[in-house]
Amino acid sequence: QVQLVESGGELVQPGGSLRLSCAASGNVHSGYVLGWFRQAPGKQRVLVATITGSGITSYGDSVKGRFTISRDNAKKTVSLEMNSLNPEDAAVYYCNASSTFYHFWGQGTQVTVSS
Repeated sequence: QVQLVESGGELVQPGGSLRLSCAASGNVHSGYVLGWFRQAPGKQRVLVATITGSGITSYGDSVKGRFTISRDNAKKTVSLEMNSLNPEDAAVYYCNASSTFYHFWGQGTQVTVSS
């Protein structure tokens, strides 16, 4: 069984930065793609960024150039560095671990962007 626990969400001012972290436990190995998704109130959950075990990254169009995803396979962690935050980035951010057959989600961490 895989468990994902996010941390780091908080209130930040527009233009600010924030770092989210996700710690995985269980059989999460480099074969899993790790990623971050977000869901704003009344909207669908959307992709923010993903990273493969070999470090190949992919980003949603709205965060390209502002967010950076990274992972530590040995520590089973994935992080999301977020810069130049704006109110449209406010959402619950979910950590995800996916393989060919399995998909796991964390409980989410709230990011609020407001002055």
